[in-house]
Amino acid sequence: MPIISSPQDFNVEDLYVDLRPVLGCPLYLKCEGFNFAGSVKLKAAAQMVDAAERDGSLTPDSILVESSSGNLGVALSIIAAARGHRFVCVTDPRCNPATMRLMRALGAEVRVVSRPDAAGGYLASRIAYVRELCASDRRYLWLNQYANPNNWLAHYRGTAPAIDRGFPGLEVLFVGAGTTGTLMGCARYFRERGRPVTIVAVDAVGSVTFGGVPGRRLVPGLGTSCRPALVDESYIDDVVHVPEADTIRTVHRLSAHGFMFGGSTGTVVSGAERWLAAKYPGADPVAVAIAPDLGERYLDSLYEEHWLRRHFPDLVPELFPGAEPDLQEPAEEPCAAPVGAPADAPGGEAARELTAVTDLTDLTDPHRSRP
Repeated sequence: MPIISSPQDFNVEDLYVDLRPVLGCPLYLKCEGFNFAGSVKLKAAAQMVDAAERDGSLTPDSILVESSSGNLGVALSIIAAARGHRFVCVTDPRCNPATMRLMRALGAEVRVVSRPDAAGGYLASRIAYVRELCASDRRYLWLNQYANPNNWLAHYRGTAPAIDRGFPGLEVLFVGAGTTGTLMGCARYFRERGRPVTIVAVDAVGSVTFGGVPGRRLVPGLGTSCRPALVDESYIDDVVHVPEADTIRTVHRLSAHGFMFGGSTGTVVSGAERWLAAKYPGADPVAVAIAPDLGERYLDSLYEEHWLRRHFPDLVPELFPGAEPDLQEPAEEPCAAPVGAPADAPGGEAARELTAVTDLTDLTDPHRSRP
């Protein structure tokens, strides 16, 4: 019987869902949401914080700050609470309300950047704000999940070996691409061991990570509006781009069978299903996809009829047959204030006004913005 004293000490590593009876697809889904953070991001968060504590950059006076659309923010909130660190999560309006509430309940400060960047997303704007905070007060420490090698090392040392042990005959691995930490850690592991595993990255339509045309993205998690420094396409065999409508259809198909997963998982499963149908028609390869999180935090968005009416109205008749066409939307309660802070708070002056983003090319040093 497991007995733990730290929330990061518990993680279910060996749970898979066979999707053949569910979707008719030869795919095993590795469930990464069964830990206290509810997502795969707990591994990267723990690895990055451990490294910062070891090298002395994270001290008792430090204030951790990170840009996150949700899952890493929750993971860092948990670790910060357990270790007595202060943490500021810089997010954007796409972050699920439940996720914002959870971070605040764990003691984190949540700041919402509402100005889109030049690509129509929020990543560049969030990072610019993080840089301003770090420049305003040397206590701020940015772990920089987009460039920190400990992000991919967490999966090189943990996630990939676990898959390897469970599926020694693995032929295809599908991994969603956000910061690309999970993707690069797994890809490097199998490549360096000479394993003939096809690595397929799954990204969202509208993401620029693999050279795609920037576009509207409403589902938090996968995809970026600024190419992450961690990505190395030489380790990747193929890329699938999934429209968000297909992401939403897929999570609803899974929930109809009792499996409630998050948006990132819907994207990965949708992309894997399409890729396997094209590359292995009628065959039964040994294929695994990584499910980053579960679905409870998406109840206010992907699973909510009013949200879908507002953003994906064409899907409503398909997902909610017989629904009334004139439902009145419930009023939304703000879960976190927009970017701003009292002048006497750490970084308060920087929080008053978010400067325009001009350059995000230098994302290679996770501690660069710390004076």
